[in-house]
Amino acid sequence: MLVVTVDTHRGIGLAQGTALYVAAVLGTGILLLPALAARAAGPAAIVAVVALAVVSVPLASTFAALSTRHPDAGGVATFARRAFGPTAARVVGYWFFFGTPIGAPVAAIMTAQYVVAIIGGDRATVIAVAAGLVIVPAVVTVFGVRFAGWVQLLLSGALMAILVLALAAASPHVRAGNFTPFLPHGLGGVGVAVSLYIWAFAGWEAVAGIAGEFSRPRRDIPRATALALAIVAVAYVAIQTVVVGVLGPRVGSSDAPLLDLVSVGLGRGGGVVVACVAVIVVVGVFNAYFAAFSKLGAAMGRDGDLPAWFGRGAERGGIARRGLLLSAALMTVYFAVVAWLPDLQPVILVHTSLAAAIYGVGVASALVLLPRASLGWWMAALSCLLVLGLLVLAGVNLVYPLILACAAVLVRVVARLRRGVRQTREMPAAADAVAPAVSGSAAPASHD
Repeated sequence: MLVVTVDTHRGIGLAQGTALYVAAVLGTGILLLPALAARAAGPAAIVAVVALAVVSVPLASTFAALSTRHPDAGGVATFARRAFGPTAARVVGYWFFFGTPIGAPVAAIMTAQYVVAIIGGDRATVIAVAAGLVIVPAVVTVFGVRFAGWVQLLLSGALMAILVLALAAASPHVRAGNFTPFLPHGLGGVGVAVSLYIWAFAGWEAVAGIAGEFSRPRRDIPRATALALAIVAVAYVAIQTVVVGVLGPRVGSSDAPLLDLVSVGLGRGGGVVVACVAVIVVVGVFNAYFAAFSKLGAAMGRDGDLPAWFGRGAERGGIARRGLLLSAALMTVYFAVVAWLPDLQPVILVHTSLAAAIYGVGVASALVLLPRASLGWWMAALSCLLVLGLLVLAGVNLVYPLILACAAVLVRVVARLRRGVRQTREMPAAADAVAPAVSGSAAPASHD
């Protein structure tokens, strides 16, 4: 059995935290979202990116304020528990732990499409490559969040370098004609693009779970949040703009838009570099999410929302291998379901609806937990309005979060009923044990 010694008095710093935040938020969306958004909204997909970047400012600020005041492995579930009680915490925990892993196979398949575009192969090859991409970050997380943070710092640096190279090489090929008509599918298309791009700007709910791993959370969490948000916003606006400007109508039918973009600027050899970096990107994303999933699983075991056996590793510096094991099993199940779907867009919309629901509870918790009229509180109030809009856009896709919420409440009700039945059965036995003692202690008094 592998034993790793961890210094529990030291946590992650600003650079590691920023790298993990960037990985969780930027994610694999750069690989496919520009094409999906352009398919839905045409060049107006750029508006969708800018809108989500603006929306993300109060959202990111709210979660930074909450994480600074309540750094814990439970993340948003902890915020909900403090604000609304254990039932709300269980619902949020179920949404995140049992729901959002559905995005893992999507991220892996997006990346595998890039690799297969270079090495060649069919759909089965895509699935095989995608399955292999999940193993490395799971192994990295076995060594703990601090180790994952150092690995992610290297990966995020590589990602930024390749993005700058790709955009610089492709920019001279931008054509003004590719931006007209700007709004071919109306405002409804922009709304769909916004819903898709929630995938890109979701992640603050995930990294809330690693807030407890910061050495100096009050100083570094706000800074890491601001740096990550700026990096992600600039990256997505630049990528969407250049992709539309260079590829034009072709972008909507592309399975690998970033690969096509770099091929225009650097030739096919540049595409090989992008495919390799795509693998690095997905490993980085899973680094951040496996860390968050494992810590949340441990927190749920600690708080009674999962069997207590999973509770080991919730403390800062602890390695939540049991939570990691369960989250890996869940991803495997989702992978088996998603791998054979012909279209990933419905799965992305389900994932983003879960993110919107988690955000809704998170920002509502902030209104309760943050000092009234503070900057964080006002950011939370604004976020409530923005999240309401995201929930409206999610529409029928909110059925999935609703199903998970019902399951969480049902499990809690059943657990209470079983506990009540057990206590009722134990009461007669306890009474029988007390009665002889009472009669025995009274017997000597009768002889006096």
